[in-house]
Amino acid sequence: MTALAASPAAPLDPDDMRRTVDAVLYAFLDEQEQAAPDLPEIALFTGMLRTMLAAGGKRVRPFLCLTGWAAITDQPPPPAVWRMAASLELFHAFALIHDDIMDRSDTRRGRPTAHRALASHHAHRADADALGVNTAILLGDLALGWSYELLHVKDARLRRTWGPLNALRTETLIGQYLDLTATGDPTAEADTAWRIIRYKTAKYTIERPLCLGAVTAGADPARLRSLSAYAIPLGEAFQLRDDLLGVYGDPARTGKSTLDDLREGKHTVLVATALDRATPAQRRTLTSLLGDPSLDQETADVLRAVLTATGAAAAVEQMITDRFHAAERALDGSALRTHATTALRRLAASTATRAS
Repeated sequence: MTALAASPAAPLDPDDMRRTVDAVLYAFLDEQEQAAPDLPEIALFTGMLRTMLAAGGKRVRPFLCLTGWAAITDQPPPPAVWRMAASLELFHAFALIHDDIMDRSDTRRGRPTAHRALASHHAHRADADALGVNTAILLGDLALGWSYELLHVKDARLRRTWGPLNALRTETLIGQYLDLTATGDPTAEADTAWRIIRYKTAKYTIERPLCLGAVTAGADPARLRSLSAYAIPLGEAFQLRDDLLGVYGDPARTGKSTLDDLREGKHTVLVATALDRATPAQRRTLTSLLGDPSLDQETADVLRAVLTATGAAAAVEQMITDRFHAAERALDGSALRTHATTALRRLAASTATRAS
C-alpha cells in the first residue's frame, strides 16, 4: 500500500493537495511495475499515465473530494481519503483517454492525446494509427481498473462510498453515450444538451467527488443536500464555460483546438440556443457548417460570427452567471465548515471566469 507522510498536506490548499495526490498516484504506478517484473510492457502504460499526469490538469475532482471531507469535519483526512481522491484522478484519466478516441481529438492539454502518442510510438508500423487507438483503449481500461484498486484499503468508512462511486461510473458513461448520439445532429432542442451537462460534467466533476468526501466523513442528509445544491449549478456553469472555450477560447491556454467541437457538430446548449434564436438565413449557415470535418479557421470564424449574432454566446454567459450565484446561495446558512465553504466559494468564482 502507498505510504503517506505522517502529516499530509492541508486539503484546502490546491497546490499542496495536488502534490500529495500526485505522490499517491506516482507511488501507486511504481507499485504496479514492481508487482509485475515479468511484464516489462507494463512500463509503456505506466509511462503514458505519468505523462498525462505531468501534462497538467486542475485536479478538480480530488480537490472537491478532500474539500467534501473538510466540509464535515476538522479532522485531517486519513490515508484512505487521499487514496480515494487519487482514484478519482485515475478514473478521470480513463475517461479522457476514451473520450479523445471517440472525439478523434489530436491534442489534450497542449500535447498529443494518448492514442496519437501511442501511434507515434509505433510509427514504424503500417497500421500505426489503428494500433495507437487500440492500445489507448487498453490504457483506458487499465486506468479504470486501477482506479478501483486504489480503494482496496482496510478502512470501514470507504464502504459508505461504493454506492456513490458506482453511480458516478454509470452516470458518466450515460452522459458520454448521450454526447455521442447527439453529436453531428445538433438541434434547437436543449433538453438533451442539458442532460449531457448534468451527467457528463455536473455530477461527475462536481457533485459526486464533493459528496464522496463528505459521505466518508459521515455527513448527514441535510449537509449532503447543501453540497448537491451547490454542486449541480456550479457543474453546469463549468460545462457551459467549457463549451464557450471550445469555440472562442485561446488554444495556447486551453490546450485544445477551437475547431474540434464545431467539426464534430457537438450538441451543446450554446448551439441549441443559437439554432432556437437564429433567423432562417442564420439557421442555414449553422446547419450547413456544423459537423463539417473539413472546417478550417476561416469558415469557423463565420460560424462564430453567427453564434455571436444570434445572442447565444451572451445568453450562455448569463446562464453561467446565474448558476454561479445559485451555487453561492446554496452555501449561505449551511451547516458546512466555514473554511470549506470559503474554498468552495473561491472555486465557484474561478469556474465562472476561467479562461482555460
